[in-house]
Amino acid sequence: MSRWKELPAELHPHVHRLIVRLRRLKDHSELSTRQLAAMTEYSAKSWQRYLNGRSLPPREAVEAMARVGGDDPDRLLVMHEIAAQGWAEGRAVPTDTPEDFSVTPEHTPTEQQPYRRHLRAAVTAGAVVTVLSVSVALLLAIRLTEARAQLAHDRNDAVATTPATVSESLVPVIYTCRLEQRDGRWHAGLSRTADILLSNTQVGLEVAEAQCLLRRAGAAPGVIDGIFGPKTRRAVEYIQKQNGLIVNGVIDPPTWQALREAAPK
Repeated sequence: MSRWKELPAELHPHVHRLIVRLRRLKDHSELSTRQLAAMTEYSAKSWQRYLNGRSLPPREAVEAMARVGGDDPDRLLVMHEIAAQGWAEGRAVPTDTPEDFSVTPEHTPTEQQPYRRHLRAAVTAGAVVTVLSVSVALLLAIRLTEARAQLAHDRNDAVATTPATVSESLVPVIYTCRLEQRDGRWHAGLSRTADILLSNTQVGLEVAEAQCLLRRAGAAPGVIDGIFGPKTRRAVEYIQKQNGLIVNGVIDPPTWQALREAAPK
């Protein structure tokens, strides 16, 4: 279990809550920052800054941590959006009245009363505006969560099975590529899929099949271990550029077609 440094006192409560959650996910994964960097696109130094509250992690880093730690990405991304608003606000400005206004020799206590009433009214109005802003933000967050849940449900209906993602129980495996061409299409003997979407941190036979085909097509996905990491993503982007496809680092049906029909390098 990691022994974390105390977070900066000036952190906004929403930012503090997000970082504590990310720390728990890292502890749960039992990964070092170097191992975490190897499974994501962010360096170990970047993760140290994020987890120590020195900078706000980007949306993609939060989503990657959710996958590595086995948490719900949608809920964690909602926490990130709320924390981003708190990060933008920065430290709260003290509401105490400066000394110059509390004691003024040329004004009597009777003359100061209207000013204090106006000050209290302004502070009260500011508090009301803050409460309303937080309420609107929470309502939008709830609506966003519902929309994402519906989108996830629709995707589950469209795709019956999806590859797993990296977890703490993952045991490294090296796969063997058994390349052969049938009906003008290349296969590596691990999966016959041509439409399953594969992206960063996913694992399984489909990923290993894609890594074999990437290597055959002249890209460099690294070790054929069935783990979709940074090297595999860069290899996918290289193939997408070579074939005039959308360069997004995701193995989609057009990319599968390019891999299975590519001429050997």
